[in-house]
Amino acid sequence: MSLVAKDGVPKLGLRRSWAVLRVVGRYLWPEGETGLRCRVVIALALLIVAKVTNVYVPVLYKHAVDALGEPATQIVAVPVALILAYGVARILSQAFGELRDAIFAPVSQRAIRNIALLVFHHLHALSLRFHLERQTGGLSRVIERGTNGMEFLIRFTTFNILPTLFEICLVGVVLWSLYDWRFSAVTLAAVGGYIAFSVILSEWRIKFVRRMNDADTDANAKAIDSLLNYETVKYFGNEEHEARRFDVGRRRYEQAAIRSSRTLSLLNVGQGTIISCGLAAVMVMAGYGVKAGTMTIGDFVAVNAFLIQLYMPLNMLGFAYREIRNALVNMESMFGLMDVKAEIADKPGAPALKVAGGEIVFDHVDFHYEKARPILHDVSFRVAPGDTVAIVGSSGAGKSTVSRILFRFYDVASGSVKIDGQDIRDVSQASLRAAIGVVPQDTVLFNDTIYYNICYGRPDCTREEVEQAARLARIHDFIMALPQGYDSTVGERGLKLSGGEKQRVAIARTILKNPSILLFDEATSALDTRTEQEIQRSLEEVSRGRTTVVIAHRLSTIINADEIVVLDRGRVAERGRHGELLARNGLYADMWRRQQEAAREAERHVPEEEEPPSFRAEGHLRVAD
Repeated sequence: MSLVAKDGVPKLGLRRSWAVLRVVGRYLWPEGETGLRCRVVIALALLIVAKVTNVYVPVLYKHAVDALGEPATQIVAVPVALILAYGVARILSQAFGELRDAIFAPVSQRAIRNIALLVFHHLHALSLRFHLERQTGGLSRVIERGTNGMEFLIRFTTFNILPTLFEICLVGVVLWSLYDWRFSAVTLAAVGGYIAFSVILSEWRIKFVRRMNDADTDANAKAIDSLLNYETVKYFGNEEHEARRFDVGRRRYEQAAIRSSRTLSLLNVGQGTIISCGLAAVMVMAGYGVKAGTMTIGDFVAVNAFLIQLYMPLNMLGFAYREIRNALVNMESMFGLMDVKAEIADKPGAPALKVAGGEIVFDHVDFHYEKARPILHDVSFRVAPGDTVAIVGSSGAGKSTVSRILFRFYDVASGSVKIDGQDIRDVSQASLRAAIGVVPQDTVLFNDTIYYNICYGRPDCTREEVEQAARLARIHDFIMALPQGYDSTVGERGLKLSGGEKQRVAIARTILKNPSILLFDEATSALDTRTEQEIQRSLEEVSRGRTTVVIAHRLSTIINADEIVVLDRGRVAERGRHGELLARNGLYADMWRRQQEAAREAERHVPEEEEPPSFRAEGHLRVAD
């Protein structure tokens, strides 16, 4: 059953809530986990024992009160023994409950962990299109609220809702058997009215909770987006603009929260009224019983103790129900993510890619992100094993789209892409991506150490291998000059490093991965001329004997390519080696002349090349390019 509507908004109502509860229930009774299932059974047994003991406490209280009215000879021994028994029963009731919680805790925490892991895995399995269209801040907020809601749901359902309902039934049976059916009828009628009122009003309040969540998600997404782009905000002096955008969501949240608070007050007053009326009715009946001689003072006290003992958790039941409904709303949003189908999925039983020489063939490939906006038209080229093919063209020609298709972030609309004769749609995505190493144009690093970011290319590598990769990327000396060396942190998205340093870390990371196929997506675009030349030599050394695809903007970096494919408006306009294309005096030759003129113009305005200054202020690693 789908948990989201066609417009992407989570479905409302009890059907969806039951669907969520069924999913959680499967994880609370996990298959193949005998130890955890035994814990569930023991916890349920302790729950029953604790509630039976708790219900017996007022009976001991009754006998103690009645004993106080007996002749003086029994006043010392019997009441004291009954009072002690009363105290022991209360202690045992609480002890059984705490022991139940301790035994059940591993079950609930394992369920929460596994469901959160399931959602996390699913998000990584979704397409690049999904993540480009979603705001990360809002997405993280949905997951955070869903995980917290799941923990609350499990704790209150197993330790509050079910025990309270069980205790209500026990009290009804005891009142019927010890006194009169009317006591049970009035008590259960009050309980039923309380529950019905709570459910009806809580369901009505849910719309305000949903509005609060939507506003909270929107405000959080804007806040995260703004903080991630801190420098851009400062460049344009738009702090107040960002504050206003953030305040729009917070204002919506404020209005929904006020309405939610007012309706909560109405709910609390109604619940208190129902409880008080039920308690008063039963106590009046007990008072008449004492006056008529059919009940003792102990019975009167016991009935009062039964009802107070019952209504206290019942009051908590109202709170728990409200919060559980809120938790279900939060979980519905999180589980709604699970209904988003992966756009790119492996075929059932898809084999691993077997790389022999690493031949790449684009065969009459058409591609579009949207049908109304075609990107590639009938693109065909071949990269022979061990060769280097460069793809060039103006901005928007479709160069980077080639890399995304090769990595199978998207599937082609028609045609095929093959590696060593295997259609990449027929092999597993994991094996395909394991065979390709990429240095992207826009390198984003994890907010961790330089060592971690290089090691990410192969997490099980040794430190010697990390340092060797850094040397090949010409960044080892820079790292060793830092106060903390490889343990220096790079900051959010690597912002403590310059663009060139980030690029070199990315190159080292790819070198460490040691792939069969290399993809350089404008890998030296962020480097100065001298560093570009150094790294170009490293890239040529690393790519020697490997199939390499270079997506380039600077034509000077690909003059030695075995073939250059020139794209123009998504079509292959020209192809050939550097000299051949210049001799044709076509699109490539025109691009080459314009870049050479731009380079000469830049040289005329720079009297001499100076060593880039360092800005190693405390807490920063940035070195200007």
